[in-house]
Amino acid sequence: MEALGTILGVWAHPDDETYLSAGVMARAVRSRLPVVCVTATRGEEGSFDEVRWPTATMGRVREVELLRSLEILGVQEHHWLDYYDGTCAEVDHSDAVARIEAFIDRIRPDSVLTFGPDGMTDHPDHKAACAWTTDAFERSAPPGARLYYATTTPEWAREWLPRMEPFNVFMGPGVPPITPHDELAIDLELSDELLDLKLDAIRAHESQIEGMMAVIGAEGFRRFMRGEYFRLAAERPSVDA
Repeated sequence: MEALGTILGVWAHPDDETYLSAGVMARAVRSRLPVVCVTATRGEEGSFDEVRWPTATMGRVREVELLRSLEILGVQEHHWLDYYDGTCAEVDHSDAVARIEAFIDRIRPDSVLTFGPDGMTDHPDHKAACAWTTDAFERSAPPGARLYYATTTPEWAREWLPRMEPFNVFMGPGVPPITPHDELAIDLELSDELLDLKLDAIRAHESQIEGMMAVIGAEGFRRFMRGEYFRLAAERPSVDA
């Protein structure tokens, strides 16, 4: 994995950042690189059990889970956009783009991580986050900056798509995106140490993880989470170009 420099991640819900980029973030933190995470919503509609996790309090629960997860990974800067779960496709696009531009202008990231236009799972909130971030990147990213879209690989898809079907994670055709290894810009197989850290961070999202962990099992979940993959979506010309 090439040096990513200062990283800005823009995601839709608590736990998106952990599943897709925990290893990337933790590795960057260990290299003393700045990492900033932005989350659009608090995942207020994400209850799988109204008795244990009532929707009325879900936003606060998931806020605490996310902040604990980032603490485990060593990420110290996080921001909410304060949109409501499930409504991102309805918010004013120009307002959302302007808010992400403000982060880009201040942070001057070398690398911006987010979903692709497919939203990874076809979730409208994910696809909106991609659209906002892509437009903000095109308008404000500094010279040499790169925009990366999350993806999977053919090997990952063959093993895990059948096992994910009962959870309805991938909600539409053409998802998840699949990219061959030789076309990846970030192809990170986590070391055992980084993987353990990522799994601890995922377990912090207690309200979201129990069902999947029970079905896949601890060892299966390790395989499920070991790889993190991104394709290059855009690159700003460097000053010398």
